[in-house]
Amino acid sequence: MKKLLLIIAASCSFLLPGDLWSQIYMYEDAHGVRHYTNVPTSSRYKPVKLRGLNNEPRRRPVPVTGKYSRGSSGNSAMYENHISRAALTHELDPLLIKAIIKAESDFNQYAVSSSGAQGLMQLMPETARDMRVDNPFDPLQNINGGTRYFKNLLNIYDNDLTLSLAAYNAGPGKVAINGPLPRIRETREYVQRVIRFYRSYQQTAPAERSKKIKVRKLLTAN
Repeated sequence: MKKLLLIIAASCSFLLPGDLWSQIYMYEDAHGVRHYTNVPTSSRYKPVKLRGLNNEPRRRPVPVTGKYSRGSSGNSAMYENHISRAALTHELDPLLIKAIIKAESDFNQYAVSSSGAQGLMQLMPETARDMRVDNPFDPLQNINGGTRYFKNLLNIYDNDLTLSLAAYNAGPGKVAINGPLPRIRETREYVQRVIRFYRSYQQTAPAERSKKIKVRKLLTAN
């Protein structure tokens, strides 16, 4: 399977002015796979400004009022097939995706946070567009898009689960490669919460379903 490669100098992103993010280049191959680099090797690469990578930390999700208001939580069993398919496509543990959804929206497909993150995996609108999600309240699209985005983060952070989760919550621009967790209380609590759910799901599922993903020592939130 072709993998989407993101080469981003995230380790020093907090020192860079915003305009330098335009020095990321992208081209889309014949299979529709987007390739990103900061060192273009051919004229196929065009400069782009990646949207959704510097989003602010998101607040806990709340049901949106109006059209998409449908309660505060949902039944995880309704989304098992979508989770399994997305996890298989992106070579991830479905129990991990399930844990992220539990922490993000408590399986409420219509959840919207105070900062505008939407759906089961709480995608910011810019991230949803980048992941080709037309309707973030559609479970299949949201789970596929969120799983694809999280796989990208794992690629960036060398399969470091803790840093990848922190970047999912706070934005990659706030999380250095091989660095400590950012000193954001909400982000640290979020990482601990997802890993707690993940371990709980692992304890009640067949061992062969779980892939090994590197887990850094959790830092206690101050």
